[in-house]
Amino acid sequence: MKTALSPIESEFDSNEEAESYACWFRAKVQESLDDNSQLIPHDQVMAEMQAVIDQKCLEHAARTLAN
Repeated sequence: MKTALSPIESEFDSNEEAESYACWFRAKVQESLDDNSQLIPHDQVMAEMQAVIDQKCLEHAARTLAN
């Protein structure tokens, strides 16, 4: 039986959908906890992402000047 949920209280249309998502989410969290791959330090990730952002800004500026 599908029980409708209030959109004010839940983003799901039914209890079944909510439980299905909760099950999927718990599995993803456990998968992450069980992952033994090498961790990347936060500062390294932030520096790499800043380099990507800076490069995209330069490319955008170059395209803007060329037009």
